[in-house]
Amino acid sequence: MKAIVYHNYGSPDVLKLEEVQKPIPSDDEVLIKVLAASLNYGDLPVLRGKLLQRLMGRGPLKPRHQILGDDVAGRVEAVGRYIKQFKPGDEVFGLSIFGAFAEYACVREDLLLFKPAGMTFEQAATVPYAATTALNCLRDSGRIQSGQKVLINGASGGVGTFAVQIAKSYGAEVTGVCSASKSDMVRSIGADQVIDYAREDFTKSGQRYDLIVAAGGHHPISDYKRALSPGGIYVCAGGSATQYFQALLLGPLLSMASSKKMGAMYGNPNQKNYEFLVELFEAGKVIPVIDRSYPLSEVPEALRYLEEGHARGKVVITVEHNNNT
Repeated sequence: MKAIVYHNYGSPDVLKLEEVQKPIPSDDEVLIKVLAASLNYGDLPVLRGKLLQRLMGRGPLKPRHQILGDDVAGRVEAVGRYIKQFKPGDEVFGLSIFGAFAEYACVREDLLLFKPAGMTFEQAATVPYAATTALNCLRDSGRIQSGQKVLINGASGGVGTFAVQIAKSYGAEVTGVCSASKSDMVRSIGADQVIDYAREDFTKSGQRYDLIVAAGGHHPISDYKRALSPGGIYVCAGGSATQYFQALLLGPLLSMASSKKMGAMYGNPNQKNYEFLVELFEAGKVIPVIDRSYPLSEVPEALRYLEEGHARGKVVITVEHNNNT
């Protein structure tokens, strides 16, 4: 099969389209014929071999997994012997945990769900990581309630566009923070107010929010605390590394000494969360925002575009197959 492979850490230039062996699913895995995949900002530090990624087991000197990509949608090609829910031919989406930028990828059964008929493969491929991250930040960590004032920093990105729509589905009053060029798009998906971060610092405006989700940005944690209402919650899901680690390490300490709760959140892809998000999609409350689609051979260019920070919503990879694959 064809796949985008890298043998050494580096820029997108190290990625090459190569012919590799088709993966074989383990007993609890499903082999997917990939029709679409999507990029996440987390692909970039893995590609470049940032220190934290190496310490997390990605490979101390060279990448341990040579095919990037987590979010995948396609058709079931084969199943492991313990698989009960899926069979060849089923249309599905899920999280492959590496390997999505290829013609075939293996996914654990518990990280996979049937694709709804009204959702395209490209739309389905945007859901596993970004949408579940937004959902967990708002519902689980943020304990969102109807009528709350919710601010999404980085509202125009993959996680941010899902967060705006999910927050609105809960009946919140939503403020999105993004660049001026993306403000109309953020309004179009439901934001009640939009702040241009280049013209206004929301942490200094005097406005207070019940829940702040940072899907982007670079503010120190003290700024976010100042912008919270008493009893408010701040959840960091992205942005600069400094911003994230302050939330992860300092957030719990600040929470102990205040009524304001602060912390960091990863996505939690699983079937239950997928089902919740599919219900929102089928109700017309959450529609994936796709900025651009690239063919598999252009994954390096897609990652360059994502790294530039100009993407509105998700960047998607489409995979075409010939009769020999």
